[in-house]
Amino acid sequence: MMPHQTTKDPAAPVGGIAFFGSEVRHAREHAGMTQAQLALAAAYDRTYVSRVENGSLLGSEQFAESCDRVFATSGYFTRLATRIREHGHPDWFRPYVALEKEASAISDYSTIFLMGAVQTPEYAEAVFRASRPYEGNEAIKTRVDARMARREVTQRQSPPQFWLIVHEAALQVPVGGAKVMAAQLDYVLERAVEPHITVQVLPFRAGAPTTDMPFTMLSPTASDEGPVLYSETTGTGHVNDSQEAVRRWAGRFDHMRASAASEADSLRLIHKIRREHECTDG
Repeated sequence: MMPHQTTKDPAAPVGGIAFFGSEVRHAREHAGMTQAQLALAAAYDRTYVSRVENGSLLGSEQFAESCDRVFATSGYFTRLATRIREHGHPDWFRPYVALEKEASAISDYSTIFLMGAVQTPEYAEAVFRASRPYEGNEAIKTRVDARMARREVTQRQSPPQFWLIVHEAALQVPVGGAKVMAAQLDYVLERAVEPHITVQVLPFRAGAPTTDMPFTMLSPTASDEGPVLYSETTGTGHVNDSQEAVRRWAGRFDHMRASAASEADSLRLIHKIRREHECTDG
């Protein structure tokens, strides 16, 4: 039984990440606990609890399970978090989300749009509004919530190693306008200093890349499973576990990594382009 009055049933459409955070806060306050006490009981730090409650981060599967244990809520938070993660993703994309959640290493090449797991809400909204111009506000909000839930992968306590190669075009195109783009690059720069995230820019001067298609390679946590390749074409995505295909695309990734700017030079270039967007907005 829930220890507090919830505003919605988990079987009904949920309000997304902010709703999950408000439910955690209501349950914590009902239990007479501070954020620090919940963090200790759930084996997370207080900053993580604060970010969940203020809606900037969807709690991980383990955090949701810990909330159910601490508040004796019979799986409510686990079901709610699962529904938020899955709701808003097309059926063909859900296998990738499951792989991303369990990966120990993720290598991604972005062409025009940045990888979903490092997008800001405003940038993601602009992407969806451009690609789905006939969808209403609620449908777009649902998609944005689902995409923001993916950021938990980069922020969990034991995150995978991320290696992101970003074509310069993805930094220059003002998705959502100059102000949104500047804020998006601020977020990339903020995340790029973390030890598990490496960002390299493939500059225009490097010439033609080995492919014009964005793709992602994921290494499962299980040691007996090989890496898999994920790629998209218009309207659908493909997960390919053929090790021959993985080796071929890994070679392309390595070639682009060698052609890309160094990590330090890449961050300087992102700073430069970010300032240009800021000046355009001003």
